Amino acid sequence: MTQLALPLSFPPDGHSDEFVVSSSNARAAAGVERWSVWPVMTALLIGPRKSGRSTLARLFERRTGGGIIDDAERHGEAALFHAWNAAQAGKRPLLIVADEAPPGWVIGLPDLRSRLLASPVFVIAPPDAELMAALLARDFLRRGLDARPELVSWLAVQLERSHIARLRAVDALDQCVMETRKRLSIPRARATLAAAGLIAHPPQPPATHSGARNA
Repeated sequence: MTQLALPLSFPPDGHSDEFVVSSSNARAAAGVERWSVWPVMTALLIGPRKSGRSTLARLFERRTGGGIIDDAERHGEAALFHAWNAAQAGKRPLLIVADEAPPGWVIGLPDLRSRLLASPVFVIAPPDAELMAALLARDFLRRGLDARPELVSWLAVQLERSHIARLRAVDALDQCVMETRKRLSIPRARATLAAAGLIAHPPQPPATHSGARNA
């Protein structure tokens, strides 16, 4: 069996085809790696956009010589049906990448629907705090931003657990640094992200009234 090598951390050069593994995506990565034990020669990889699903698919294609169909919902059903059949006939594994698996992904062609339902499904879950921290550190490194470990840890807890929220936060902080020419800090990040609606506004101290003090 051809093993799919999955790095557990990102390389320092920020290579585009890297897949950071944590508990939120380890089962999906392992399922893709063990293609030789799939019950059929086609599997579905399901996950939100920006989750690394396309990167994992490219790694699968490169290491196994298999085929991939990314954003499968945008392809014609007849083309997907023939690709599924060709994978079985040619004994060449095929990984289909989609937002959802059937029945969430509505398939009109009965023969395609039955084949996809017979295929194993590997799901990339929303990122956990460990993965959020690793990806934030990678994002800051790629942009040349000086983000201290305590800031990264704070962001991993404060942000919504989604890849879109992570990328929007990095964009906002990058813009903040360009505009202020100041190093990132937790107070500066808190103010920037609260203003952008990416975290809750910090609680304000209760107002004091001079009359109450003098009563």
